[in-house]
Amino acid sequence: MQWWRARSKGRQNSFQELRFGSSKIDTDLINRIERATGQKPHHFLRRGIFFSHRDMDQILDAYENKKSFYLYTGRGPSSQAMHVGHLIPFMFTKWLQEVFDVPLVIQLTDDEKYLWKDMTVEKAYEYAKENAKDIIACGFDINKTFIFSDLDYLGTSPGFYKNIVKVQKHVTFNQVKGIFGFTDSDCIGKISFPAIQAAPSFSSSFPQIFNGKENIQCLIPCAIDQDPYFRMTRDVAPRIGQPKPALLHSVFFPALQGAQTKMSASDPNSSIFLTDTPKQIKTKINKHAFSGGRDTIEEHRKYGGNCDVDVSFMYLTFFLEDDDRLEQLKQAYTSGELLTGELKKVLIETMQPLIAAHQERRKQVTDEVVKQFMTPRKLAFEF
Repeated sequence: MQWWRARSKGRQNSFQELRFGSSKIDTDLINRIERATGQKPHHFLRRGIFFSHRDMDQILDAYENKKSFYLYTGRGPSSQAMHVGHLIPFMFTKWLQEVFDVPLVIQLTDDEKYLWKDMTVEKAYEYAKENAKDIIACGFDINKTFIFSDLDYLGTSPGFYKNIVKVQKHVTFNQVKGIFGFTDSDCIGKISFPAIQAAPSFSSSFPQIFNGKENIQCLIPCAIDQDPYFRMTRDVAPRIGQPKPALLHSVFFPALQGAQTKMSASDPNSSIFLTDTPKQIKTKINKHAFSGGRDTIEEHRKYGGNCDVDVSFMYLTFFLEDDDRLEQLKQAYTSGELLTGELKKVLIETMQPLIAAHQERRKQVTDEVVKQFMTPRKLAFEF
């Protein structure tokens, strides 16, 4: 399983997940986050991109009573180059870190990629280091952020391994088969991996960060398809004396070809990659971005476009921060005033500087900077 994956019928599947006990992020909760932080809610919250939660009320209760928490998210490094969809959880997590002023741990599941993909351990670890550079380029505070590779950290932290073993003891083979669809032909590494993704949910996995303090609650921003891992984790937590992690779920990020198609790192035309040039970005959007427009200009002017399926508009929902501008584009496209080519032009003009700025920041991330982020250490915060 990847930390961030595009799936078909993403929004429909997302709301079906609410049946499993998560709660909708409603206006009341968004307003409460604004009151607690004193900051305008992130546009991912305002637009329903992060739409569902588990126990966010508890996080806010603790925060309002001067009790801190920590953030945990991750990345499955399946390739050297990340795409813009991979930025979504990190953009939001960076905002959470800033407005709540809390520490963050980022898990790079290179062990998972070795188990699931046709690659060597060395290649998986190399991808982890390269992906770490893109993550760092998002602007995380080095004094409050610990990034770790499973292949590195598991051998150096007794607390981390102890929690893995505790989770493993309390989850049966039948349970993981039911949750994750494992079969008798899957290697035992896959079967035991969910416990490794669960362990960072517990502060005792990071004694160097929390200075011996345990039972600090964790908040996990992630895509909705990661929820099965953490439903399992939340079920186990009370049985091993740990607080349940809270979660914030996002919708899926669509491939350029539309929500019904799968985004793939092996298909360079399925998304915009963080290594793309301005020319490549323009070509991809113009050639591959699925349109919600009509077959002819005459029909489009008469009937208007469909923003619900138009990928250019979907991408703007993620990356155009100006609410008023986005609403103007929606009305103009829906009425037929704005043509598909014109909407694509807006997206191109939005994505080109965004990617260029990311590339410039990434150039400043040296191997030494990566080493600093990935060195186990106490982080600068107060509990």
